[in-house]
Amino acid sequence: MYTFESRIRYSEVDGNGVLRLSSLIDYLQDCSTFQSEDVGYGVRWLIDRGYAWVVNAWQIEIAALPELGDRVTIGTCPYEIRGFLGLRNFFMLDAQGSYLVRANSVWTFLNMSTGMPERAPEEMKTAYGLGEKLEMTYLPRKLPFPQEGETVSGGQLEVRAEHLDTNHHVNNGQYIRIAMDAAFGAEAPRVRRVRAEYKKQAHLSDLFYPLINRRTTEEGLLVTTALNDADGAAYCTVEMTLEPSC
Repeated sequence: MYTFESRIRYSEVDGNGVLRLSSLIDYLQDCSTFQSEDVGYGVRWLIDRGYAWVVNAWQIEIAALPELGDRVTIGTCPYEIRGFLGLRNFFMLDAQGSYLVRANSVWTFLNMSTGMPERAPEEMKTAYGLGEKLEMTYLPRKLPFPQEGETVSGGQLEVRAEHLDTNHHVNNGQYIRIAMDAAFGAEAPRVRRVRAEYKKQAHLSDLFYPLINRRTTEEGLLVTTALNDADGAAYCTVEMTLEPSC
């Protein structure tokens, strides 16, 4: 298990003074990046050898989000590396040690030259150290776009330089930020679950054509945004379950 301490900054909160969802994703991603740097398999190691870990899927369960000035602990633990797949939990704790967030993620070890997955080195598994899975409900990785409910078009969005990471494609957290902007605009809805499935990489100047579906289920209001290409194939699909009051 790997953890680091932080305090919620003004630049990370929404208009209500609560940590933005996109900032939460940044915290989780930074945590795994810090661990990789500390165990010797960081960004430079990967770039120099032509590899990258890319996210296939997120499931983020949100009990509550911290507010401006709150002190938090962010943690991560890889619990399985098999072949080219890595499975990793994340969490955020409040100052009393209670869980604010639990998350699961699926990653692929990718050869950037060929665009194909490769088996992760055995020594990498040893360096990270594998732990136990968090106690949470694990949902399927696949996220098909729903046929029921109401679906509307979100127009057209262009990938900009600010969306890219060191692999020169859209960062996984940016997909969720873009999906939220397409679905909610300036609103800041309370979200209690986020699921995302990443299907192909988007690069600078690529165009997204979002489709936004809203439907009511036993779990509450679900909003699914597919960030599609011009042919209707999804780069990424993001599903958000809103709190009942939303």
